[in-house]
Amino acid sequence: MAMVAAGQGAGKEAGKTQQGIDAGKYVRYTPEQVEALERVYSECPKPSSMRRQQLIRECPILANIEPKQIKVWFQNRRCREKQRKEASRLQTVNRKLTAMNKLLMEENDRLQKQVSQLVYENGYMRQQLHTASVATTDTSCESVVTSGQHHHQQNPTPQHPQRDANNPAGLLAIAEETLAEFLSKATGTAVDWVQMVGMKPGPDSIGIIAVSHNCSGVAARACGLVSLEPTKVAEILKDRPSWYRDCRCLDVLTVIPTGNGGNIELIYMQTYAPTTLASARDFWTLRYTTGLEDGSLVICERSLTPSTGGPAGPPASNFVRAEMLPSGYLIRPCEGGGSMIHIVDHIDLDAWSVPEVLRPLYESPKILAQKMTIAALRHIRQIAQETSGEISYGGGRQPAVLRTFSQRLSRGFNDAVNGFTDDGWSLMGSDGVEDVTITINSSPNKLLGSHVNSSTMFSAMGGGILCAKASMLLQNVPPALLVRFLREHRSEWADCGVDAYSAASLRASPYAVPGVRASSGFLGGQVILPLAHTIEHEEFLEVIRLEGHGFNQEEVVLSRDMYLLQLCSGVDENAVGACAQLVFAPIDESFADDAPLLPSGFRVIPLDPKTDSPTVNRTLDLASTLEVGSGAAARSSGENSSNTYNLRSVLTIAFQFTYENHLQESVAAMARQYVRSVVASVQRVAMAIAPSRLGSQIGMKHHPGSPEAHTLARWISRSYRFHIGVDLLRADSQAGSDSLLKLLWHHSDAILCCSLKSSPVFTFANQAGLDMLETTFIALQDITLEKILDDSGRKVLCSEFTKIMQQGFAYLPAGICLSSMGRPVSYEQAVAWKVLNEEDSHHCLAFMFVNWSFV
Repeated sequence: MAMVAAGQGAGKEAGKTQQGIDAGKYVRYTPEQVEALERVYSECPKPSSMRRQQLIRECPILANIEPKQIKVWFQNRRCREKQRKEASRLQTVNRKLTAMNKLLMEENDRLQKQVSQLVYENGYMRQQLHTASVATTDTSCESVVTSGQHHHQQNPTPQHPQRDANNPAGLLAIAEETLAEFLSKATGTAVDWVQMVGMKPGPDSIGIIAVSHNCSGVAARACGLVSLEPTKVAEILKDRPSWYRDCRCLDVLTVIPTGNGGNIELIYMQTYAPTTLASARDFWTLRYTTGLEDGSLVICERSLTPSTGGPAGPPASNFVRAEMLPSGYLIRPCEGGGSMIHIVDHIDLDAWSVPEVLRPLYESPKILAQKMTIAALRHIRQIAQETSGEISYGGGRQPAVLRTFSQRLSRGFNDAVNGFTDDGWSLMGSDGVEDVTITINSSPNKLLGSHVNSSTMFSAMGGGILCAKASMLLQNVPPALLVRFLREHRSEWADCGVDAYSAASLRASPYAVPGVRASSGFLGGQVILPLAHTIEHEEFLEVIRLEGHGFNQEEVVLSRDMYLLQLCSGVDENAVGACAQLVFAPIDESFADDAPLLPSGFRVIPLDPKTDSPTVNRTLDLASTLEVGSGAAARSSGENSSNTYNLRSVLTIAFQFTYENHLQESVAAMARQYVRSVVASVQRVAMAIAPSRLGSQIGMKHHPGSPEAHTLARWISRSYRFHIGVDLLRADSQAGSDSLLKLLWHHSDAILCCSLKSSPVFTFANQAGLDMLETTFIALQDITLEKILDDSGRKVLCSEFTKIMQQGFAYLPAGICLSSMGRPVSYEQAVAWKVLNEEDSHHCLAFMFVNWSFV
């Protein structure tokens, strides 16, 4: 009879237990006994004492085993399982580290070649500068600048004879040229690559990300590891619409097999425009798939143009033809499984055809890296982890279903922003003001999909979809911060009546067209219910429940909760060049997999590339940044590139509504008014959350005679002690002005200063004061004292004003004031006192609001 030893690796404790049971004899199990125990272990790895006794009763073959020994067997089994998992994890990490080490060594070799080339070119340039005559300086410099690889990059490819689409030999020649140029970018020095900030390699990192420097067009490069085989990786990457959110369609018009086992494809691709301010782009390309001698798989691609030769692509109206320079994917198999991927994206988006203010959007390699290169690598890693079972989602939804929801939301929003005529969109006349564009689609089945029952969204009277959209420029507002605020504080910009109208489109009974409220907001609350997120949390899908508390008596009562399916992305402020987006669509309680979606939302894209300095810190070191006067202004102008957050971005807003034909004009008027209301709300929010570099802004805002900030802090503190008799700031008597300034800035109570004029305006506030007023230093001086006080507060101040001017201070009772965004703020007490300068003359009036909080 075959016997199996138990207790191997169980340790001394298990051995001692068994010796007490069977006088030092080892207990051995038959295969049948082991099989019975394994069945129970698969169901319950840690059975209770009662369960173990039940097991002995139910399985006669275990009757001769003591319960304590059964317990030891389960302990050993769990230990072996834990060790096996840990060993497997360590092997996986070791394989990743080995592959990453190989990748880094290759990258190091490439960088050494690049350094050698730059040293040679630098030496050659120095020699030319020393030997060239004045008359030939321009010519020699030109020959130097355009020599070597740079000449290859910055000058157009020589004209090739026209190659017929029916001539496979001609297309194969283009394909082989594309392959060689792509490999020189992926592993060589054909492009000067600069590593992106924050992209550090490691076993758990996304990979090595770099962007181009001084080359034609814009280019991005990524190297990373994934736990999928090369053929599977190639299949995913070739399905570009599944991971590239800007891809509207990709049509493979011709497939030609090649003798080496690969193929050549002629592809026409359309992409969405990111804003309403420029036309969309399309591409006509040749894609070449082949294998290399070392077992690697290559997919390379380039545009077919008159300069490269090849057939002409299909014409398309409303699109600007962009050019894809040699790009592609190099996929290498790794020992032990998985793949090492090199991705190169190199395109020319014809930036000169867009308005000048938008050109940075088309000239930034960092934006290209985020939207295409990193997106491809992240998608493959996501699929790999889903395949391995490392990711589990709640709610009974499969990862592919949730991914489809995300794609449908993104695609629906892009369709709304672009409004292509071949989708059925047409422009509706304006009301005389061109700030909001209205488009209508009277045959929206193509957009919603054939699986959607249009009767659920459109009545028998007929109807369609109406889209109201607008774009605007923002200054000094981080896209991630703005979108995060819009997501978390929906009541600051949304109108519950409009939300109810959108939700009613999913029901059989239509809801009356609402008027936009003067004060938008919910009558209920907002609850965020997470559904799924990507590996690095750069994108997450969620359901928003808007708790309905009913409207007032004049309106239809809607006590039911409303639901939105929402996609949020790009809220990481450290992601350089990332687009931040918030897209949502009403859904009903059933939330079916094929539910119709009508997405609306916001998209914020940075127009200027960020500096390589870390993200602006909201809690700044005021000793170095809170400065005023000419000295600070001079320093701020010299350090603007590294010490300020000078960012422009473009915000695109699009809201979609269903309408019935007889109510089209009413819905259009409501939509136009609503978008204008949302734009105004977003502008207020943007002004309130814009991070301010305090030194330069106070330097700009204060008049030339105003004191430096540390001097003002000393005056405020000294005047408080002079009038009231106690210290405002608990500082050492020997403390310097910098320390006083820091203490004032970090004081827990809101301290504000206003001018002594007929209509006092605020001139200074500490951090708590800015938070209370929900404003920044730029906007602070546009706020008057009268604006933040309610009626009772103004009456109290008027009655106490004489006392303040004569006595120097006054205590004001608890009350309510308003922030710049209209939110009520309660405070337990307020103190007002005169601030005196060095000559004991009146400089300003200071207020301290004690223990304030939002109501």
